[in-house]
Amino acid sequence: MYRPDIEAAAPDVVRDHQLARLNDLLARILPTNAFYRRKFGGLTLPLSWDEFHALPFTAKSDVANLATYPREHYVTYHQTSGTTGRPLGVLDTDESWKWWTECWQYVYAAAGVTARDRIFFAFSFGPFIGFWSAYAAARRLGALTIPGGGLDSKGRLQLIHNSEATVLMCTPTYALHLAEVARAEGIPIRDGSIRVSIHAGEPGASIPSVRARIEESWGARAFDHAGGTEVGAYGFSCEAREGIHLNEAEFIGEVLDPVTGRPCEAGAAGELVITNLGRAGWPVIRYRTGDIVAVGTRACRCGRRFLTFPGGITGRTDDLVILRGVNVFPSAIEAIVRTFEIEEFRIVRTRDGAMEELTVEVEAGEEIAAGLALALRERLAVRIPTRAVPPGSLPRWELKAKRLVDARR
Repeated sequence: MYRPDIEAAAPDVVRDHQLARLNDLLARILPTNAFYRRKFGGLTLPLSWDEFHALPFTAKSDVANLATYPREHYVTYHQTSGTTGRPLGVLDTDESWKWWTECWQYVYAAAGVTARDRIFFAFSFGPFIGFWSAYAAARRLGALTIPGGGLDSKGRLQLIHNSEATVLMCTPTYALHLAEVARAEGIPIRDGSIRVSIHAGEPGASIPSVRARIEESWGARAFDHAGGTEVGAYGFSCEAREGIHLNEAEFIGEVLDPVTGRPCEAGAAGELVITNLGRAGWPVIRYRTGDIVAVGTRACRCGRRFLTFPGGITGRTDDLVILRGVNVFPSAIEAIVRTFEIEEFRIVRTRDGAMEELTVEVEAGEEIAAGLALALRERLAVRIPTRAVPPGSLPRWELKAKRLVDARR
């Protein structure tokens, strides 16, 4: 159940809560979950924190094997986005799906969304998890749900206007694309009914320049959310919007050095390892997400004491490009791109001999492209060429944008 009292609890209270939930979960799943029974061997419960941290990791290649129960116990089927490989199927029991909706209550509460809101889902409602759980959670909250599946961007803008929607749910990229279409069609969305937007699927809503573009376009406050098909809805931004909080009522999060596996100290960045605590039907124990986050503090002006990740999800381990000794994530490039008047962009990754190269293509004039190249060099301390391309020539994205194009031979 949604526990707002845990959000402001002392860290030792939260840790006791987590350890009790973890041991309850393991006691439930080990008798019937063949994968974890085999992986953990003769595990003796209850576990201590030291014993938990000694457990082996769960990897992406394991995801297809995580079912606790026979197939007839499951009621929903979803797939991962396939951004970094073949989409993977994931199942939820009715109990686990209700747990998803409870995790979303933290997201809605932090963004100030209530039962009085009218929530528009600019989402196709295909097999990708996307905002399916947010939709179910909105109904549980008592808000009016407005699905935008099956419509083009112009149709969605018209429905937002006609329904007087107050909350917009979509990726950061698609929020900016809708704003682009609105400008072309003369639709004044800035003075419209949308007061809050919640974004997921990409790190953009925690990048100040991207968030500012969204808020300027819509005249609304933009919030970030982090989650995944494999793990659940684990992160959210609050009114401070200085990154995201980890929902420690329902998840254990570890930030580890991707090479050494050691815990990262405050201020350092590493790979996020997640354990969900309420999804018995499809549990993940010490799952290596591949997401890069920075370790923040537990002191937030919103009053919550959940661990924060400043800047949200700042990259992925498989997106890191090393240019002449400098580590570059696509999100760092986007943060700079969005400070310019550029409608769309993409990053082309090539190789010159043994050297990695990046080129940023932008829908803008030569002068803006040259200014961007200078800014990239100054901010990232490495030369990244830019190329101006015609307006409308680059792809638009409704779900996760795939702006990093691998053109290496």
